[in-house]
Amino acid sequence: MSFDEKIVTQMRDVARQVFLDTLAQSSVQAAFQRHVAYERGILRVADDLYNLESFTRLLVVAIGKAAHTMAEALVLQLGTRAAGFVVSPVSLPERLAQFVYFHGGHPVPNEDSLRAATAIQNVLETLDQSSLVIYLLSGGGSAVLERPFFSQISLDDLVATYAALVNCGAPIAEINAIRKHLSAIKGGRLAQIAEPAHQVSIMISDVPDDQLDALASGPTMPDSTSVRKCYEIVQKYDLLRKLPPTVRVIFEQDLLQETPKSTDAAFVHARWWPILSSGIAARSAAALAAAQGFAVEIDNSCDDWEYDTAADHLLTKLRKLRTGASKVCLVSAGEVTVKLPKNAGSGGRNQQFALYCAQKIAGENITVMSAGTDGIDGNSKAAGAIADGNTVERAKKSGLDAARSLATFDSGSLFDKLGDSIVTGPTGNNVRDLRVLFAY
Repeated sequence: MSFDEKIVTQMRDVARQVFLDTLAQSSVQAAFQRHVAYERGILRVADDLYNLESFTRLLVVAIGKAAHTMAEALVLQLGTRAAGFVVSPVSLPERLAQFVYFHGGHPVPNEDSLRAATAIQNVLETLDQSSLVIYLLSGGGSAVLERPFFSQISLDDLVATYAALVNCGAPIAEINAIRKHLSAIKGGRLAQIAEPAHQVSIMISDVPDDQLDALASGPTMPDSTSVRKCYEIVQKYDLLRKLPPTVRVIFEQDLLQETPKSTDAAFVHARWWPILSSGIAARSAAALAAAQGFAVEIDNSCDDWEYDTAADHLLTKLRKLRTGASKVCLVSAGEVTVKLPKNAGSGGRNQQFALYCAQKIAGENITVMSAGTDGIDGNSKAAGAIADGNTVERAKKSGLDAARSLATFDSGSLFDKLGDSIVTGPTGNNVRDLRVLFAY
């Protein structure tokens, strides 16, 4: 079919609405309504039931970008019985009276990250077998709550280590493997501190569905990574020379200690329930697109790929799908990677992905939407952007150079001027990024 500006404009509206409706269906409140309920002293978390009258103490520990939102949702069920800690990287104008709040750092720890870990550890250590801990875990939790396993590691050392890991090009699972083994909190060690209490984790996941112990670096779960794997990762990415001396010597002298595995006593009375994930968001988006008459497929295989490689893969697949149907949609969840130069402009991985696609689909009846479910994309105010077969031409008519914006990583400025940014503000949630591609 020849290029039709009216069609791509309509698809742009559909793409925006699919994302917004997916956000609504993937909200923390909606997930809690589906999976968490409290009635007559019995708390239901997914398939588990807890008689709260049988516990002498109840502690709630909320960690991550959605910590406050999840705590609010639990308080709606339990009222003032739900009390404890909220550790979040988000600045919050309103706070729940029965919770102690810490403004932890992200993407690197800060002083509050350390203070929060100490405060929570002090309380967890007082619990016994008649206690119940409810963990509310969400993305961004790795840095907001932290305490080094090795006392010689300072906060400055932690910050330098986190920066080296984030910038080394490793996927999040490998980054978190290192974090876990350097931490007294991560990789199941928080659960060890709380033993012998009963523990249940309610999770809003921003990691691949088959890697749940990477969420917030798995503080409450058996760790699937190993000391040997950590040494391999350090070698693979030539990390040793980039680490601060106090951390470097730990690897040079093989001082890492193994994290708790599934047979550890800490997990005898522990359960974990993901109530929201990127996979769930992808299925919601697919259903919404199908309701608009599109033949839909889901492809999450390009998770953690470079943004341009992922775009080429998805566009190739979309064009193949179009040969078999008149209206097709491809949904992809997860995160792509972008290596930013020091002088990068405005934007993030989603807008960079969309602008790259814009050049590849110029003149075609294709629309691409890419946005973060946390409402934040890089250093911009947008969650993401929408591109279509007319984006490059519209940019040119507005005096904008799409190729230059892409090369200077200034995609956010271009989409903002075209009115194709998606701005939601922080959503209080995070189930990774969502990409939806339409072809007519």
